Amino acid sequence: MEFDLGARLRSLREQHGLSQRELAKRAGVTNGTISMIEQNRTSPAVGSLKKVLDGFPIGLAEFFASDFPAPHKIFYEQGELTRLAEGKISYRQVGRDLTGKALQVLHEVYQPGADTGRSMLSHQGEEAGVVIKGRLEVTVGTERKVLKAGDAYYFESHRPHRFRAIGEEEVVVVSACTPPSF
Repeated sequence: MEFDLGARLRSLREQHGLSQRELAKRAGVTNGTISMIEQNRTSPAVGSLKKVLDGFPIGLAEFFASDFPAPHKIFYEQGELTRLAEGKISYRQVGRDLTGKALQVLHEVYQPGADTGRSMLSHQGEEAGVVIKGRLEVTVGTERKVLKAGDAYYFESHRPHRFRAIGEEEVVVVSACTPPSF
């Protein structure tokens, strides 16, 4: 399948809610330049394309990546979740770029014994989650509870908190956080 640079740029611009004029102003190029690229009526030099992409900002490699998301994507298959971390704890995010978004949804997998660390986490916003599989110890301030499949949590994220997998089974959690914290 042939790469459509114009459609890719238009998709990225629309995904960020920018008009051609707004992108041109950010990138320091003319409105006509953006229009010509999006219509595939000109093929910009690498330096010119880099200048346009700096208006988002996004790097050349990410722009040309095959997994570039479509604008206004609604549905995500399992393999399309964005990997944020791998290891004893795996975080996969629904969606790619959450710039300007209020909500972050994660699919979390904790290996047996994994935890978020001795230091308690704390940040602005709220978070909630539902344990899908296994047992998860959740500590919020001085309160601690072991949750099992089907149990849930919801708290203000400025309260110090941490998570730990209990037992010999991996723990799977679907969580949400406002605003996005990763």
